[in-house]
Amino acid sequence: MSEKEFITAFAPASIGNMAVGFDMLGLAIEGLGDHVLARKTDGDSVTILEVREPGGKIHPSLSSQPDENTASIAAQSLWDAARESGGVELIVQKGIPLQSGVGSSAASAVAAVVAVNGLLDSPKDMSTLLHHALVGEEFASGGIHADNVAPSLLGGLVLCPLVILPEFVKLPVPDGISCVVVHPELEVNTAESRKGLAQNYSISQWLTQQGYLASFVAACGNGDMALFKKCLRDELIEPQRAAAVPCFEQVKVSALGADAIGCSLAGSGPSIFAIGADHDVPNIADAMVRACRDMGYECEFWISPLDAPGARIL
Repeated sequence: MSEKEFITAFAPASIGNMAVGFDMLGLAIEGLGDHVLARKTDGDSVTILEVREPGGKIHPSLSSQPDENTASIAAQSLWDAARESGGVELIVQKGIPLQSGVGSSAASAVAAVVAVNGLLDSPKDMSTLLHHALVGEEFASGGIHADNVAPSLLGGLVLCPLVILPEFVKLPVPDGISCVVVHPELEVNTAESRKGLAQNYSISQWLTQQGYLASFVAACGNGDMALFKKCLRDELIEPQRAAAVPCFEQVKVSALGADAIGCSLAGSGPSIFAIGADHDVPNIADAMVRACRDMGYECEFWISPLDAPGARIL
C-alpha cells in the first residue's frame, strides 16, 4: 500500500468556550492537530485501516471500528449524504493528546470530512462540512456543540451557537495578541465533565455571563482591548470545573501575574489557556509552565496566533 494513493487532510486543535462563550465560542490553535488520510475503495462504506498515535505506532486505546471512532462516523455521514458509489478507507494519525481539552475528537472528525470532501465529485461548502463533522463530535462528547469543530474547520475565532448551526460567524481578532496553551499531564473526560454541570442558573448569573459574551464580541469587532480584557471571563462553568484540574488556580494566578489579559480552562480542561500581548506571551508561557511544574505536574505548551488557519488538504 502506498500512502500516495490517499488524500491527506490536517485539522488543528482548538480551545472550546474561550472562557466567555460556553458551547458557542472557539479558537483554533496553530502547531497541533490531527491528520486523516482518505482514499476511495470498492466497498460500500467508510472503514478505518489504522489509527496511529504520534510517532506512527498503532494507537493503543482508540478503536478502528467504524461505528466507534469520531473520524469514521463523521466521514460516513458526509459520504452517505453525497450518495457517491463505492466506499472510503481512512488512516487516522493522532497528534492531539486524548482528553486534553483542546479538541482531540473534533480535530479527527474535521480532518476526516475535509479529506473525504476532497474525494467527492462535487465538494461541499463549509456549513455542510460543519454539519457532518458535528455528527462525529456528538458521538465523542455526548452533545451537539460546535465550539471545537467550528474553529478546527474554519480557523481563527468562531462564534457558533446552537441556534444558528450549521451557520457560524468568524470574528475579527484584535491585533498584537496571541494565545498560550499549557497541557498538564492530566486527563479530563469531556462527556463526564458535562454530566456534572448544573442545569439551572439564576437570571442574574445568566445575564452577567451573556453580558460578558455580547461585550466580548463587540470588543473583537471594535478592536477594543480594554473591553476585551474586561469580558474574557467565565462565572458559570469555570468554577464548576476548576477542581478537576488541581494546578489550575495557581497557573491562572501566575498567568495574570505575568500580565496575561485573561486565563481560563480550555474546554473542560485539563489544558489551560491565556491570552496576552505578543511581547508578553513568552513570559506568560514561562510563568504558566513553572506554576504547573511547581504543583507537581509535567506539561507541554504551545503559543498560537488568534488567527490560526483551519483545516486543509495537504
